[in-house]
Amino acid sequence: MKISIITVCYNSKAFIASAINSVLSQDVGDIEYIIIDGASKDGTVSIVESFGGRVTHFVSEPDKGIYDAMNKGLALATGDVIGILNSDDFYPNPSVIADVVQAFADNPDLDMVLGNVDFVHPDDLTRPVRFYSSFNFKPWKMRFGFMPAHPAAFIKRSAYERVGPYTLGYKIGADFEWFVRAFLVHKLSYVKLNKTLVRMREGGVSTSGFKSYWIISKEVRRALQENGVYSNLAFVMIRLPIKLLHKVFRKG
Repeated sequence: MKISIITVCYNSKAFIASAINSVLSQDVGDIEYIIIDGASKDGTVSIVESFGGRVTHFVSEPDKGIYDAMNKGLALATGDVIGILNSDDFYPNPSVIADVVQAFADNPDLDMVLGNVDFVHPDDLTRPVRFYSSFNFKPWKMRFGFMPAHPAAFIKRSAYERVGPYTLGYKIGADFEWFVRAFLVHKLSYVKLNKTLVRMREGGVSTSGFKSYWIISKEVRRALQENGVYSNLAFVMIRLPIKLLHKVFRKG
């Protein structure tokens, strides 16, 4: 089974090498690694180029945002299964992709494998400060704004071909909208691994405070409405106290 990993980046000099090394250290040989850069000006390009041919495809050019860059990566991907790793995220151990491959091997008709994400502080990558579990995900929860962890979702290319690319015009919610189409419209099949597949540094585009929470809440409602799924803003806003309680108990 061939795996394509896509990393999109823009001015990611501080962390891009960490993401790349975590992909290149995987103990599965058949990995196609695609990096789509939005014409960075901070030295990101030279760092990526220093890895030479170990990065299968590298594109650096202006784009229309993160989801446009993801779609460029999808267009280049030739693997049976595709994973998207953000430039400030990383795989926590060399067996992550092997675990994903085994899950697909055990379930040949699957469309996707879902895993968990640990959030870590940039100053200490070894100690999780928050946990995002896909293990309790069920598609009906999407009408309340819940979704599986996107960086820990590994999706067959054939599923992307059925569902389509990420919809442009969303600031931070196009991954949620894609999952709405995948689960509630196309009824894709999946299995959940109760394992941490990705570690994510806090402070990214979708984890940076109440402003981002308000934007994603409105985009969640829009995504559901545009796909004919009933919800309302009150439904969507319910998830904030649930997430806060989960964070408190996790720390406790």
